[in-house]
Amino acid sequence: MSLPSLTLNETHDPALRSWVESANAEGCPFPVQNLPYGVFRRAGSDEAFRAGVAIGSQILDLQAAQAAGAFSGFDDLARRAAHAAAEGATLNALMALDTAAWSALRLALSRVLRTGSAHQTELVACLVPQADAEHALPAAIGDYTDFYTSIHHATAVGKLFRPDNPLLPNYKWVPIGYHGRASSIGVSGQQFRRPLGQTKAPDAETPSFGPCKRLDYELEVGIFIGGGNALGEAVAIEEAETKVFGLSLLNDWSARDVQAWEYQPLGPFLSKSFASTISPWIVTLEALAPYRCAWTREAGDPQPLPYLDSPSLRETGAFDLQLEVLIQTRAMRDAGQAPQRLSLSNFRDSYWTVSQLVAHHTVNGCNLRPGDFLGSGTQSGPGPGEAGSLLELTGGGKQAIALAGGEKRIFLEDGDTIVMRAAARRDGLPLIGFGEAAGTVLPARSLP
Repeated sequence: MSLPSLTLNETHDPALRSWVESANAEGCPFPVQNLPYGVFRRAGSDEAFRAGVAIGSQILDLQAAQAAGAFSGFDDLARRAAHAAAEGATLNALMALDTAAWSALRLALSRVLRTGSAHQTELVACLVPQADAEHALPAAIGDYTDFYTSIHHATAVGKLFRPDNPLLPNYKWVPIGYHGRASSIGVSGQQFRRPLGQTKAPDAETPSFGPCKRLDYELEVGIFIGGGNALGEAVAIEEAETKVFGLSLLNDWSARDVQAWEYQPLGPFLSKSFASTISPWIVTLEALAPYRCAWTREAGDPQPLPYLDSPSLRETGAFDLQLEVLIQTRAMRDAGQAPQRLSLSNFRDSYWTVSQLVAHHTVNGCNLRPGDFLGSGTQSGPGPGEAGSLLELTGGGKQAIALAGGEKRIFLEDGDTIVMRAAARRDGLPLIGFGEAAGTVLPARSLP
């Protein structure tokens, strides 16, 4: 079956240019072939947050564009989608539509933002510079599920605790996940206090309470659900991506010492619920269609059960999406030094795919709803510089990382900012960027 998200059309033409000149610059993350959605307002204003589309260095205000009649000449499907996008402070109404409506709006946006558009004059006034904007979460997130899809991460972490048996028996058979905390998800720029919690040293008889000492980040891909499914109805893997509105970046901050004490037997709790940071832009699956690649499973590994397998999965189920993590310490910031790269990996190395996560999540009849959010789990690659967490990069806290200016890190310190970036790249095609997911650690609050 050919999914709508895999179909190439005129919006993907690499020759397209925009009348927004900054969108045509070499390496611009937001060319006219991207058109990601977010929620914004002018920074420091009391304006209502509203939906926008990134184009070059600008944001097209969808509410203003709708009022200017930019979509009046398009078909009913595109007009309905434009109205849904413009009507509120989140993208949930647009997410609740289907792939045909999302595609119709993307086509309309592409046409009104291309060079030669008859709508250029009225839409110039609907642009807001990204530098002048602040963002809110793009959706009201009802539920959040975090998965564990990188076998490289799972193996590396497993070796720290179970050197002779790093992977548990179920890992290669079932996508592992746990229910996360939606209320503490924030958008890029999030600042949060170092969490407090119980920890227990290996040589201690009783646990202690205080600030986390082993604070870490996790590089993940976020998956925003669009049209949901009814309670009791499973989503077949062939249809799974029709339920996905788009992808974002996710930093699932983790208190490793709290996690080590609390996670057995039920899994993470307070070690994960204090903060999660996402990028402000959602890149649609349609924008990523030219950057799909084959998904394979090692011949010696168990092959997926039938409900997690399909020909289209094998042909184009993976995403060639480069993922980067950088750090900027307080000292680096004060000295005017740019963030320093910690790792570079790729989403195509994920053991489980987006469609498999949706199919598995719903196979028991669980109902997903527009705006629900899935995390891919830490994305680590096979190489030593591809680890998506400090836990892996430092060998469980045994090997410090040398930073610019002579600083070292084993785990995060107060004042550290972690920046995550993602980009789809392919020769002959424009770069498709996600913006940044940046978050900063503040000192812990006083002990109660």
